Amino acid sequence: MEIFWKESIPGPKDYFKLFRTTGLNELYGFNIDELYWAIDNSWYVLSVYHLEKLIGFGRIISDGIHHALLVDLIVHPDYQNKGIRGELVEKLLKYCKRFKIRDIQLFSTEGKAPFYENYGFKPRPVNAPGMQFLGNPDK
Repeated sequence: MEIFWKESIPGPKDYFKLFRTTGLNELYGFNIDELYWAIDNSWYVLSVYHLEKLIGFGRIISDGIHHALLVDLIVHPDYQNKGIRGELVEKLLKYCKRFKIRDIQLFSTEGKAPFYENYGFKPRPVNAPGMQFLGNPDK
C-alpha cells in the first residue's frame, strides 16, 4: 500500500469525514467549519493519504518550547493495524524533539495507553494535577 505524508491541513470536508470515524463528534457536536478552525490553529499537522483519500491525521498544539499536546491522532478504521498510527506518533514526537519540547502529552482513548507506552509515554500519576471540561460549553 502506497501512502504519503503531508505537513499540511487537509480540506475541511475530508477532515470532517475522517473525524466522524472516531465517534467523538456525537459528544462534541462540531460542524465542518469549527473542526477546520481547530486544526488551522495547530502548531504542526501531519496528514496521511492513500491515493487521494485522507486516511490519517495528527496534530500538535504547543507553545514551541515548553509544552506540547498531541491531539487528533486519527487513522481511518479501514487502515488501522497497518503501522500508520505508530509512524504518525514517531513523526510528531520527532518534530517536538527538534524544538527540544520539555513536556509532551497526549490524550489516549480507553484501552490505547499500552500502545502509546511503546513510544515512551507513561500514564500520569493519580495525584498529578489536571482537570477537564468535556462537551459543548453552550449546554
